[in-house]
Parts: sequence; C-alpha cells; structure tokens
Amino acid sequence: MTQYVYRFGGGVSGGGQGDKNLLGGKGANLDGMAAIGLPVPPGFTISTPVCALYYDNGESFPDSLKAEVATGVTHIEGVTGKKFGDAADPLLVSVRSGARVSMPGMMDTVLNLGLNDQTVVGLCDASGDARFAWDSYRRFIQMYSDVVLELDHGRFEEALEIAKEDRGYHLDTDLTADDWQALVTEYKSIVEELWGKPFPQDVHDQLWGAIGAVFGSWQSERAKVYRRLNDIPGDWGTAVNVQAMVFGNMGDTSATGVAFTRDPAKGDNAYYGEFLINAQGEDVVAGIRTPQYLTKAARETAGAKPLSMEEAMPAAYAELAAVFDQLERHYRDMQDIEFTVERGKLWMLQTRSGKRTAKAALKIAVDMASEGLITQEEAILRVDPQALDQLLHPTLDPKAPRDVLTKGLPASPGAASGIVVFDSDTAEKRSGEGVILVRVETSPEDIHGMHAAKGILTARGGMTSHAAVVARGMGRPCVSGAGTLSINAHNKVFSVGGRDVREGDIITIDGSTGEVMLGEVPTVQPELSGDFGTLMVWADAKRRLKVRTNAETPTDCRTAREFGAEGIGLCRTEHMFFDSARITAVRQMILAEDEAGRRVALAKLLPEQRSDFIEIFEVMVGLPCTIRLLDPPLHEFLPHEEAEFAEVAAAANVDVEVLKRRAAELHEFNPMLGHRGCRLGVTYPEIYEMQARAIFEAACEVAEKSGAAPIPEVMIPLVATARELELMKAVVDKAAKAVFAEKGREIEYLVGTMIELPRAALRAGDIAEVGAFFSFGTNDLTQTTLGVSRDDAARFLTTYVEKGIYARDPFVSIDVEGVGELISLAAERGRATRPDIKLGICGEHGGDPASIDFCEQTGLDYVSASPYRVPIARLAAAQAALRRG
Repeated sequence: MTQYVYRFGGGVSGGGQGDKNLLGGKGANLDGMAAIGLPVPPGFTISTPVCALYYDNGESFPDSLKAEVATGVTHIEGVTGKKFGDAADPLLVSVRSGARVSMPGMMDTVLNLGLNDQTVVGLCDASGDARFAWDSYRRFIQMYSDVVLELDHGRFEEALEIAKEDRGYHLDTDLTADDWQALVTEYKSIVEELWGKPFPQDVHDQLWGAIGAVFGSWQSERAKVYRRLNDIPGDWGTAVNVQAMVFGNMGDTSATGVAFTRDPAKGDNAYYGEFLINAQGEDVVAGIRTPQYLTKAARETAGAKPLSMEEAMPAAYAELAAVFDQLERHYRDMQDIEFTVERGKLWMLQTRSGKRTAKAALKIAVDMASEGLITQEEAILRVDPQALDQLLHPTLDPKAPRDVLTKGLPASPGAASGIVVFDSDTAEKRSGEGVILVRVETSPEDIHGMHAAKGILTARGGMTSHAAVVARGMGRPCVSGAGTLSINAHNKVFSVGGRDVREGDIITIDGSTGEVMLGEVPTVQPELSGDFGTLMVWADAKRRLKVRTNAETPTDCRTAREFGAEGIGLCRTEHMFFDSARITAVRQMILAEDEAGRRVALAKLLPEQRSDFIEIFEVMVGLPCTIRLLDPPLHEFLPHEEAEFAEVAAAANVDVEVLKRRAAELHEFNPMLGHRGCRLGVTYPEIYEMQARAIFEAACEVAEKSGAAPIPEVMIPLVATARELELMKAVVDKAAKAVFAEKGREIEYLVGTMIELPRAALRAGDIAEVGAFFSFGTNDLTQTTLGVSRDDAARFLTTYVEKGIYARDPFVSIDVEGVGELISLAAERGRATRPDIKLGICGEHGGDPASIDFCEQTGLDYVSASPYRVPIARLAAAQAALRRG
C-alpha cells in the first residue's frame, strides 16, 4: 500500500528522508530540524502526491488516507500527552500548506484546530488562563470560517472592531476573557447566519475540512498567478502539515516571531527579524500590532523604545541565536525561520531558505564561499541571473508613495520619471528635461526619440516587441502592452481609468514590474559592489560559452565591454540609417528609379557608415564583431508626411509626385515576409556593396591607428538557400578585395548568415558550404516557426501559457521542442559540412538563462545579449556549464 503520511518529532521520522518533492519544503525542513535535535512540535505531513489524487478524484481523498491520518494524530497525542477532542486537556493542531518551493502567503493555514464549546473549557482549566483560551477559540472560528467555510472575513473583523469600540478599547490585548467569550458567541451567530448551519463542533470534521481547504488552495487564483510568475509547474501540488500547536499568546513569558539568519535586504551577516510578546504568528505578519526588534543593536539603530527579544527574553534569545547558527551550518544557506516561545520554552515552527534581494543574494553567496560554508561553484549557482537586473538599473525607492495609473508588461528593467511626450522629435528636443516617450507602439523610426528618452511606455506590443528589444539594448526602462491606455497623439494626451495625462505632465514607469505611476517617484541608483566583480570572476572561470553583445552605438559598445562582453554578436546597421542627418539620403536611395540613382545616394551614406563602424571597432579592437547587413523592408524608411516627401524630392532633384508613386509601388501587404534581408541584396547588390566597403575601410583604418584590427563577421540576413548566400558572399568578398588593394593591408574577416527561417535550418548543411558562421536569429526564427507575430502575440500568449500550450512565452524563452529542435538540427548539419563553423545566437533569447542552458546543451560557441544583460548571460552560462559538468 502506498504511504501518504510521514511523521516527525518526538524522536520519530516517517521515512521521508527530507525529500522536498515528496514532503514539500515545509514538511521536509520540519523533518530535518527534528532529525538534528531541534525543539519541533510533533506532527505529520500528508505528501504532495495526494494533492494530484485529490483533484483527479473530484476533490476526494484516497481510501487509505483516513487510517494514516488517524495514526498521525495518535503519534502527536503520544508525544504531547494530550488527546485530540479531549474536553479536559485538549490537543490543538495547526494545518498548513507546504509546496516543494516556497510560495509565501499564497496558500491557506488554519491554527488552533480542535477547539469547540467543550474543549475551550478544558483549555481554560489546563492553561490556567481563560483569556488565552477564549482568544484562541475566537481566532480559530474566524480563521476556519474564512479559509474552510469561505465566509466573508470582513464580517468577523467588523464584529471585533465594534466590540472594542463599545468597550472603549484600542488594542486587541485590552479585551478580557469575558469579552472574548462574548465575541465567540457573536462569531458563531455570524457563521450560522452566513453558512446556514452551526459552527462545526466535531474536531475530526474540523480536521478534514482544513486538510481539504489547504489542498483546495493550490488551485486558488492567487496561487495560480504566483506559479505563473515564478515558473512553478501546476502538477507539483502541495503537501499538508498537521502539527501540535504551541502558543505564544500565553502571557508575558510567551512570544512569537519571524527571523532571518542574515539580513535579506542587504546580505549583512547579522540576525534580522521581529517578535511579539503574548501573540500568535499571524499577529506578526498581519500588522495588527507593531512588532519589536529581535536584537538590541537593531532596536538602537531604529531608535525604538520597546525592548528587543535579546533584552526582554535573554535566555530564549540565546537559545534562538544558537539555533540560527546550527540551521545555517546544516542547510548551508540563509534561513527564514518562524518560532514560538511558550512559557519560556523555545519551539521551532519552520525553516526555509530565505527570500532575498539581488544585492543580498550576491553578498550572502560570496560571503558564505569566503567563510568556507559553500564552494565557489555553489556560490555561482546560488544567485539567480535574472535577479542581477535589480543591480544594473535604477529601482524605485520602496518607501516612496506611488499613485499607480495602470500596469503593462515589464519589458525592460529599471525605473525612470520624466515629462510625457508623444513623438520622437519632441523627445529629442526636450531630452534635457528628462522625458518618457509614450507611443501606441514604436517603430525603427523612433530610435532617436527612444535614445533621447529616459523611459518608454507603449500601449501595444509584447515583451519582445520593437520597443522592448530596443529599450533593453539601450538600458532604458520600458513598459509595453499597457492596453488600458487610450493615447491621442494628435491632441497630446492619454487617458486611463477616467484620468487624463497631458504632454508635459510627469509620470514614472517601473520596467521591472510594469507599473505606470502619476508624478515623480524617487529612485535608488544601482551599486555594483565588489561582490558583483568577485562573483563574475568566479563565473567566467567556469563558463564555456562566450558572451557577446547586441550593440550598434559606441555608448552601447562601451557599456557592454564594461559588463564583460567579448565582442559583438549583432550590430543592426539599419538603426544607423534612421539618424536624422542621413535619413534623407536613405530615402533618396530607396526611391531612386535605377541603379545609378541608388549609387548617388549610397555615395552620400558611405562615409557616414564608415564613421559608424570606426567608432564601434575602436571600442572592440581585437574582438569579433558580427555586422548584419541591411535587413528590414524598405517601406520602414519611407517618408509619410508632406514635408518629408518635399525634403527628399529636393535632395534627389525629382518631382514629389514621382516619389509618391514610387512609395506606393514599394507597399507590401506582409513586409515581414516580403522584400527584406538578403532579398534586398539580391535585387539591389549595390546596397550591400556599400555596407561591406564601409566595414572594411573602417576596419583597416582602426587597424592602422591601433595596430590591432577587429575581426569583422559580415552577416547576411534572412537567407533561405545556399545560392542566396553565395551571391551575397561574392559581393562582400569583391568589396573586401578592392579595399585591401587600396589600403595596402589585409585583415581577417568571415562571411556567414543569420539562421532565422525554418528552411535555412533544414538546409544548414548546404549553407555551411558557403558560410563560415551561423548566428541563430531566434526572434524571427520563433515567428517563422510558430507562425506567430511577436508584436501581436501578447494578446493571447499569456492564455497559452496558462493553459499549458507553451511552458513559457516562446519569445522570452526558447521553445525547445520546436525552435530548439531546428537549432539543434542546423548545428548538427552545419558542423557535418564545416567542423569549425562558428555557432551563436543573437536574438533576445541570448539574455535568457533557460535559453542559455539550451545553448550550452546544444554546444553553441557563444550567446549575444543586450549590453545590460551581458552579466546575466555570463552568470547563466557558468551555471549551465556547472550543471552539465
């Protein structure tokens, strides 16, 4: 017969061996604490598999569970010497959840279970404290009614407040035993009114009701949202822990508290926590009373008067401090602990690895490795790479008030305040004032405004929309897909929730949470401490994957180099074309009727492109630089306003109407799959010829000045066939040969392609005969493989993830089964043809830890990420190597 119940405490272990997958985190740690001799109230854990069975069986339990639970109750009775339901000296228990990973506050708890109209009298006599007994009973009725019976919690709170008002009291602690007894009567009448039946008096019915409610809370809305946000699988389930109650509300020698073995905000090696005398656990968390400090030093620092636990209960505190050290040594991590002191005796109710800020995680990991508690490898694995975002960008002051207008998608981390502007030209003009660019959606034409802005807010677009991708590359905070915004760019106003925000008004955006706030909210600047540098050195020594950056400006390149980038994995040359000084020449080139006209315009662009590349290569001397030739459809560069058409007409010396006709000819119904990428190079090879010449002239010039050349890797985009790459490579090689002859020097370079079409992945063996490297453009490869537009996917992908169609948003983390298989296949076929082919990825996935793990598994050579995600990629690459080592 399958065992479902595992006992702990009183020198007994049910055999769960501390397995979190079986017992849940709380159950495993209770068993673990009991096993090392700590004072843990006895209890038993109903294992996580029961949760799945409960739902599979229409919210009913396996037949054998009843007998196992009865045995568990007998175990608690044997250790405590009390009987469950005994009117003279009753056993009371708590019923708590416990998933395999911590989900604080997401699931339900019931305390003081086992009280009824008879046992409360027994508790009065046994404890000698009638006030404590009746207070415990009213707490139980209130909690059980809320959690199990699902009655209106507010009715009970209202009755308590009225009771205090009627008696002229301010605090719960002012109420007497008679007051609590009267309130119990009132609570029971509320239950009968709302539930239609009396409050349950049978203690076994109470127990099974609570067990069902805790399992039921696994599918509560808040638990489902938390799981989705934290990538916790829904089929893991929760365990249920039934444990003998110990009481912190039995007078002035009793207390309850929550503590951390180190500071969870800063990481300092100092005890951190709060406690309350004569209270139960929920009083500390609920904020009904103001908790007191744990240590004398913390109290004095805060300037607080109420005595700390160290001063008020020195013996219990000394015992607790010893337990802190023992637990940290045993679990080899910072612990989050719940404890109760009952009439001077310390009891441990919970321990778990404590939640911590990124700053604290970094400090704790490095400190513990330096102390010899963990190894450097373990320290690397302890820090969540994604959490480094908190360290690299300004964050909102957590103490500052905020007026939240709406919430969108947290598209690019960091926080910024500024005046609202609705177009990129205004953003550039007013950049000195600090602006937030607000758009329905952004396009490549907004690049100058995005660069000028402190932050970007869009009503449409997902986590990998144009706004999100560019903002992350620039290190700008961005909130995208704020669908409740109604933007009227013409009138320069947006509306949300009945409120209007006009150009010039100040807003604050938090790209880490997606919140949009009215007014200025103070920010806290990041501090890259010595711990950050130390951990990165350790990580770099362990990783195999190289880490490059996606960058096309000298500022981005310098930022990326400071963060440890080992070259450029993607330089998008089209962003350079949108500069206001050269857009007219670009438009002239596009709208030209023939090759001669295009070459005239391209001659104007050549020195500009060369200058761009010189600035980039100077930062990246000696490093590989993958330059993607022009990729987007030409229509993205076209003029839209009359004045823009007139400007191009004057520059090209042609009639405006001719230009408008040419623009209409270039219109495409589906430009994403239209005349773009290498298709532009095949039809207008002179464009790629100019770009290749600019690259090689710049590389030669930098080599001459510095004595060390960059290594240009010229990347041809959107290739589907080997013949396309063959034609474009010939154009690049011809330009290189000409430049090298003119300059009297040669430099090393490679020609390769971006694999972003399924056909290219399937025919990678043929394409590798021509290309020296593949860079997987996972943004477009995901779109073309799934047939999903990333700019429109935000409308339904959340639902797809919730329904288990995809494990995660495939534009955030690689769809391993589909897109991943194409990458693996292309890598295998490419290497079969050309064993030394260089393989990397340059889509947004290059900064996603789960995707980096896949790249390590597939044996790619490098990943490329936006500058501010380079440290994340370095740490994730080290973790991937360690996990697979």
